[in-house]
Amino acid sequence: MLIAIGYLIVLLSVFGGFVLAGGHLGPLFQPFELLMIGGAGLGAFIAANNGKALKASFRIFSRLRRSKKYDKALYLELMALQYKILAKIRRDGMLGIERDIDNPQESALFNEHPRVLADPMIMAFLTDYLRLMVSGSMDPMEIDELMLHEIEAFEQEAHVPIDAIHKVGDAMPAFGIVAAVMGVVKALSAADASPDQLGTMIAHALVGTFLGILLGYGFILPLSSRIERQAKEAEKMLQCIRVTLLASLHGYAPQLAVEFGRKAVHTADRPGFSELEEYVRESKAGVGSA
Repeated sequence: MLIAIGYLIVLLSVFGGFVLAGGHLGPLFQPFELLMIGGAGLGAFIAANNGKALKASFRIFSRLRRSKKYDKALYLELMALQYKILAKIRRDGMLGIERDIDNPQESALFNEHPRVLADPMIMAFLTDYLRLMVSGSMDPMEIDELMLHEIEAFEQEAHVPIDAIHKVGDAMPAFGIVAAVMGVVKALSAADASPDQLGTMIAHALVGTFLGILLGYGFILPLSSRIERQAKEAEKMLQCIRVTLLASLHGYAPQLAVEFGRKAVHTADRPGFSELEEYVRESKAGVGSA
């Protein structure tokens, strides 16, 4: 929704301001200029990337429909789930959660938090490292190093479509200049044209520069930035899990381990200490009654 609102503001500001200044929109409608710019951008995008990058770039657009996936409510759910898991480990030992992490879809513990269960990235990261904790064959330093490598690999993979789209956005003004030059060449090649006709043709040619800059800085580059923000939000979710599990491995009580994870969250999404404590207390009561 915010993407559509932003694009609408760009269009209204640019074209609305042009009309209010006394301009006419008719000369700006140059479909062939748009074809040259868009086609050159698409061709360069395909030429600059391999099959994996292309698939990742097209697949990313489905995620843009979501508003704010990793919000405070999801963080509270995740922290409550981690508290229950760590409390069960402290009560029943590491083997007490083996069935839960082997088949989370049928685990009552995970089903109490459907939003977390529905996110494959969170579930894969959380259950993989809980399995390593259950195995007991790795010390906290080794697990931490492995977590950092996986988060780094996730960040690099997430930046593949970001970099691909960003480079196309950077190139659009240049493709606009190419279209404008082609239009000027066409205008100057019309030797028998009158000065009025020549001026109109050059004006139409300059629309290419305008379209290239507008598409690059008004549409494509903001889209790249939006995807990057979403990747950072997902990375912060993994960091929250990492910090919580490591605190538990170093011997901290479940409630303190969850507090470590809370500190890893951005302030905009971070629940307050009292808010988290109350939420964890409710979760603790739920575990006790179970």
